[in-house]
Amino acid sequence: MNAELKHCMPTMRHLDLSDYCVVHKRMHEYTDNRNDDSADEIWFVQHEPVFTLGRNGNRANVLIDSDIPVVHSDRGGDVTYHGPGQLLVYCLMDIKRMQIGVKSLVHGLEEIIIQYLSEYDVLGERIQSAPGVYVQGNKLASLGLRVRHGCTFHGLSINVNMDTSPFTYINPCGLEGMKVTQLSQLGINRNCDEVASDLSNLIIKQFY
Repeated sequence: MNAELKHCMPTMRHLDLSDYCVVHKRMHEYTDNRNDDSADEIWFVQHEPVFTLGRNGNRANVLIDSDIPVVHSDRGGDVTYHGPGQLLVYCLMDIKRMQIGVKSLVHGLEEIIIQYLSEYDVLGERIQSAPGVYVQGNKLASLGLRVRHGCTFHGLSINVNMDTSPFTYINPCGLEGMKVTQLSQLGINRNCDEVASDLSNLIIKQFY
């Protein structure tokens, strides 16, 4: 990022536990109404239990019917689960202004999680053609983005300390047999608010 753009610091918003559809609508509204001078925003939120199916998702990857709603989303990717104890990081960013592409944004978001894990001596890894961050082959963080007029919304999720059993109801991200992990299982005992604060600093360092 060049010095001329570094002053465009993002607004960090910490939202309460929220319904996915409500936040999805707010992301659309912000993106539709922003202009060239609008600040980027990073939203940290937890969702009430929901399965979301991305634009390229296959409903067959929802393996078990349950009381958890399945909501269609316009993000990239297949099906995933959101619930309390998982941190969502929604990236409302003007990548055209930042002069980066989607691949650079995805790589940077993955790198933030990898760096975060390294602070606790945990090795985070990428898997080719399967965006996200993995620990010993188990998925810790998922990515799904949408770009409109050079601006992104949606973002990443990281499992912090949650009930992971609903992941067994689906093929996470369309990956059959994929198992998930979370920070609490890796010996990182931070709550979602603490992780949000930690990641805020890494996001600024990585992109701004």
